[in-house]
Amino acid sequence: MTVAETRTGTGSDMATPTGTGTDVRRGTDTDTGRDPAVPSDTSRATGAGPRPRARRDGPPTGVFLAVIALCTAVTAANIYLAAPLLNLIARDLGVAPSAAGWIASVAQLGYAAGLLLFAPLGDTANRRRLVGALSAAAGVALVVAGLAPGLPALGAAVFAASAATVVPQLLVPLVAERAPAARRGRHLGVVVAGLFAGVVAARVLGGLAGQAYGWRAVFLGAAGLTALIGLATAALLPAETRPRAKTHPSAILKGVARVPRMLATSSELRSACLRQAGLYGAWSALWTALALLLTGPGYGMSTGTAGLFGLFGLTASAVAPLSGGLVDRFGVTRVVGAAYVLAAASVPLFWLGGSWIWALCAAAVLLHAGLTAGQVANQTRALTSTASPATANTAYIVSAFIGGATASALAGPAFERWGWGGVCAVAVCWLALGWLGAARRRPGRATRTR
Repeated sequence: MTVAETRTGTGSDMATPTGTGTDVRRGTDTDTGRDPAVPSDTSRATGAGPRPRARRDGPPTGVFLAVIALCTAVTAANIYLAAPLLNLIARDLGVAPSAAGWIASVAQLGYAAGLLLFAPLGDTANRRRLVGALSAAAGVALVVAGLAPGLPALGAAVFAASAATVVPQLLVPLVAERAPAARRGRHLGVVVAGLFAGVVAARVLGGLAGQAYGWRAVFLGAAGLTALIGLATAALLPAETRPRAKTHPSAILKGVARVPRMLATSSELRSACLRQAGLYGAWSALWTALALLLTGPGYGMSTGTAGLFGLFGLTASAVAPLSGGLVDRFGVTRVVGAAYVLAAASVPLFWLGGSWIWALCAAAVLLHAGLTAGQVANQTRALTSTASPATANTAYIVSAFIGGATASALAGPAFERWGWGGVCAVAVCWLALGWLGAARRRPGRATRTR
């Protein structure tokens, strides 16, 4: 077990798909999950030291969490909106289905860009205004996407909409600040459930709505829903009294510049980034091309029926809360290894799924379980790898999405040239690169990056 693994604190607090922006210091007590040098009152039990907390003057806790979860689901869905609609988009714009596959990777790259540019502002900017502005911007970009006359315009609009869809990264820290220490994991779990619900909704409901009303109606509907829910959430956010520094473009650029330096100096962080990029890349390649397989001559499904395969994403909702306990009990390394075993076992089943539907179903369950377990374990490692967890979390999520976007971009051409077997080969390559690329991680003490 590595040093970082013995300092994970409470698995439920750390095992979330987004960073809380909390400074996880060294010397954390492995039993209580707090810094022994910090008083143990609930206002300081995060291990982050004295820090002003958001004033609890907002709506009741239940209403607050429900609104945050709904907003997270709606905004997260925008990243995956195009994936089940690729066949419809290609047919409407007069291009080959494989030629439209890069739209899915553009969405992931846009989200990565938004993380770098907007997520750091959550520590300094007014979150009410920022959430409202980003929600409105995403809504406008989705309208442009729904009216796009061709693939280039559609790709640019999807990129912009996905870049503005970083609202969950701004809301999760607020949930962590307001939650009592003893219930922080449960509160964050509600938001995580909203995140996965959004992914499933984009796949399932997006495919069904696209089949019934066309892909343009799906984007236009998502635009209205994003703007409505986003602005309503911004209005309900509690007033914040914490001191805020002025935000300058130079400060944002300095924060972005710290990411490569941190990756270069922290072997633990590099390991987490590479391992999750491999898992997420394999998932992205298979899931992007799956709609092409199911709606192709082999299965001949409608877009709506093919979209029902998104229901297998509910596997992630079941695995996520279990993975935190496994990390706490067995350590990050073992859980990541198990995640790769599950993902690797799914690839032969996906290959068989080119002809057998039962194999596709089994493979989808294994792959989602592996992806989610890896997400929880690798993010725990990333957040405990340095003295700057917020920057480490940015590096981690951006790396994962770049890995996923690159694999998605290759999946379309691979499917066109070599069929479903070519897509499975892309997934194998990404799993191999993710595992072997992090295999030479230096043992011993993790580097503290300042």
